[in-house]
Amino acid sequence: MSKGKILVVDDDRLVLATLSYGLTQAGFEVIDADNGDDAILLAREHRPELALLDIRMEGLTGFDVAAYLREYLQTPFMFLSAFADEATVAKVKELGAVAYLVKPLDISQIVPAVEAAFARATPPAAMPAPPPAGPAAAPLDPTALAVGVLMHRFSLPRDEALARLSALAAADGHGLPEQARRIVDAVELLARPGRN
Repeated sequence: MSKGKILVVDDDRLVLATLSYGLTQAGFEVIDADNGDDAILLAREHRPELALLDIRMEGLTGFDVAAYLREYLQTPFMFLSAFADEATVAKVKELGAVAYLVKPLDISQIVPAVEAAFARATPPAAMPAPPPAGPAAAPLDPTALAVGVLMHRFSLPRDEALARLSALAAADGHGLPEQARRIVDAVELLARPGRN
């Protein structure tokens, strides 16, 4: 029996593998992503009960992902970061993180923090309405999401994924935003429940 479903996001693959393994061993169902674009797509598909986010990543940051999770999925989140400067801590508080852990941390320190966050998390129906959305919570650019899909699906770096998206758009006679929207729509269609 899983203790809960957690999304783990970190662009350092060694950290990501260590966290994923440790949390799985502790009884959690883990979904992992090494960039913000994938994190959002996986969160939409799997609806985790908690997210553990690195802050500084290429492309969408942990803050961008957190704003999206709060605004659209009402998923509680916690941050794991090597940075503890005043501006970072202020942003963490503003977004409403359930916890803020400063690296380096051993998995034996992270598991209790995750378990405590699960214990504190209230069901989404009982959560208060999120504060008014700022610019970070604006709908995400479908091109960025589609590039993230291609990066994940074909293990491509960001620039090669964008080139592939451009080539697909040209081959199909569509503009880049239209082709990106079609890819994102297809992923969302596949992610719907009851498709077996």
